[in-house]
Amino acid sequence: MRLHALGAETEQLIEDAGLSPTEVRERVSVALHEDFAYGPDVTTTATVPANQRVRAAIAARQPGILAGIAVARTVLDMVIGAGDWNAVEQRPDGYGLTSGSQVLILEAPTSGLLVAERTALNFLCHLSGVATLTNEWVTALGPATKVRDTRKTTPGLRTLEKYAVRCGGGINHRMGLGDAALIKDNHVAAAGSVTAAVDAVRKASPHIALEVECDNLEQVAEAVAAGVDLVMLDNMSVTLMREAVQIGLASSHSVSFEASGGLTLGNAAEVASTGVQFVAVGALTHSAPVLDLGLDIDDVVAG
Repeated sequence: MRLHALGAETEQLIEDAGLSPTEVRERVSVALHEDFAYGPDVTTTATVPANQRVRAAIAARQPGILAGIAVARTVLDMVIGAGDWNAVEQRPDGYGLTSGSQVLILEAPTSGLLVAERTALNFLCHLSGVATLTNEWVTALGPATKVRDTRKTTPGLRTLEKYAVRCGGGINHRMGLGDAALIKDNHVAAAGSVTAAVDAVRKASPHIALEVECDNLEQVAEAVAAGVDLVMLDNMSVTLMREAVQIGLASSHSVSFEASGGLTLGNAAEVASTGVQFVAVGALTHSAPVLDLGLDIDDVVAG
């Protein structure tokens, strides 16, 4: 099937989200190929009148936070053609949905809409699920502690999933391996000590943000003494987190703390009360339930 170019409105929405139209189009192309790899949509071709147009709506079937509207529009543009469908009403990303909230009301050719439906919803439901789970963490933590994502993302979807985290009120950790340094236990083992690992990274990349993962208070004290920007407290108890933060407060330089491992929504408030500035939650992207959204045809408007 021939795929169409993106319309100007969709491109602008993608850019406003801080995303790349080229990258979004590439991700959508891969998804559409999965549907078209075995031939055209035989069901739609057999059952839908060729010239029929409908009004339809994508609506939420449960409460949540919307994310990915520009990606869903990309699917519609590429399958139908930007000039052959139009949005009557549209909610922005980050919008708080209630059960029954209409996300997108549109008019389009029935055949193209049904072909695009599942791929558009796959992106929209997944990204909205990420945003919704993130927002639950934001609420549970309170304003003083920020939730951050990790690199535990779906291969090929990192940029989109991290965008969805931002829609939910979270913030992004490093996007890849080169935009920040994170010294973990295996790096410490390879270098010989926390201090040796910190010195090596500073020598190689003196201007990059530097974080060290620590398993115990001795490592915390060593990392703080080495002057790191951020200390990750890995699988520590709340009591140990409080003690670690006190080590930082006693330091002559400013250091931030991030909790990681063993975190749940149930203990989020207690973790935040320790004074950590961040929590790192891989589940935001690797375990977020999809938000239930569906598309229904409301009326036949032509054909």
